Amino acid sequence: MSTNTQNRLESRYGGITLEGYPHALSAWFVVALRFVIGGMMLFAGISKYTGEGFDASGYLVHGVDAASPVSGLYAWMAGSGMLMEFINVIIPLTQVLIGIALIVGGFVRLAALGGALQMTAFYLGGWEGEILALFDSTLIYAVVFLAVAAFGAGRILGADRYIEQMQVGGEKLVEKYPKMRYLLG
Repeated sequence: MSTNTQNRLESRYGGITLEGYPHALSAWFVVALRFVIGGMMLFAGISKYTGEGFDASGYLVHGVDAASPVSGLYAWMAGSGMLMEFINVIIPLTQVLIGIALIVGGFVRLAALGGALQMTAFYLGGWEGEILALFDSTLIYAVVFLAVAAFGAGRILGADRYIEQMQVGGEKLVEKYPKMRYLLG
């Protein structure tokens, strides 16, 4: 096994430069991270279908801390029957779809963004206004989802690598539709 010094991580933002060379095993850990976070979401969604019936209103009414900046919004959401019906379908459905997409490695950036948004919504619901809340597991999961997206984890042993190469009208998909790069990877 050799390290690949051709790969380089580099970013310049706000006058700060970060750079480094990933270890040869980094690609394997990116795939492992994508797989386990995908499995976590898949089984979270499946458990909502196989349990006694998923109802988000209990969380929105009783699980949200009063200090949370979204407590009023979440209480309003719980009070809307039509919105609750939608939420009770969309949460488990998107969790299953996000999990499958991450495990297969297809549309990884879109799936990871969906996962990060869900985790951020859960984080805000449980936020008590303390600095220690920065280390809450749901916020950490949101950052993990964003890292999976940033690494282009679907291109490493994933379906996105092949989807990007698909031919559409004689051109590669991402060349014909460059904005697809934001969803794939």
